[in-house]
Amino acid sequence: MVSKQANLEALLYAAGDNGLEEQNLIELLKMDEKELTVIINKLQKNLSTDPDAGIQLIHIAHSYKLTTSPQTAKIIEKYFQKDLTKNLSQSALEILSIVAYRQPITRVEIDDIRGVNSSGALQTLIWRGLIKPDGKKDAPGHPKLYVTTDYFLQYFGYQSLADLPLIEDFEDNADNEEVDLFESKGKMDKQIQEGK
Repeated sequence: MVSKQANLEALLYAAGDNGLEEQNLIELLKMDEKELTVIINKLQKNLSTDPDAGIQLIHIAHSYKLTTSPQTAKIIEKYFQKDLTKNLSQSALEILSIVAYRQPITRVEIDDIRGVNSSGALQTLIWRGLIKPDGKKDAPGHPKLYVTTDYFLQYFGYQSLADLPLIEDFEDNADNEEVDLFESKGKMDKQIQEGK
């Protein structure tokens, strides 16, 4: 008989990059939330303590998914053969910050905040999987609304948008040197620039 942990792994593998919400796992595995938590914790522990594990189980926004572990990043980059060595421009980093804190937001609204056209850098962020279009605004022309992705959360080590640093933290430092919006979780914009 197949164990519940094996079924959990198979489901998460089959779900791929989208992962599965807790409630769906409870229904599919026919167990309660407490039992699911026990199995998930066991699987996370097994994967995190095995130095040879190439995958990890992460929890993002009420969903669980299997992802490659950080130590396998170089081989995964080679596999996808994306030009990850290309730096994100300063404008792309500005746009990423604006979308993170103001989402959902249109390109025109981003342009208004920055005072310049953002379309090129916006496309770069979409290509990198950090932001995505998510519906249209109920306004003339029905412009696309942009939001950050689960990959954005995963990349910066956040479980939800509620983990983002508070804007007030940056306003308090207005007279000090420039502050990195994503430094608080140990993943900096510099890592994106370096293609890490």
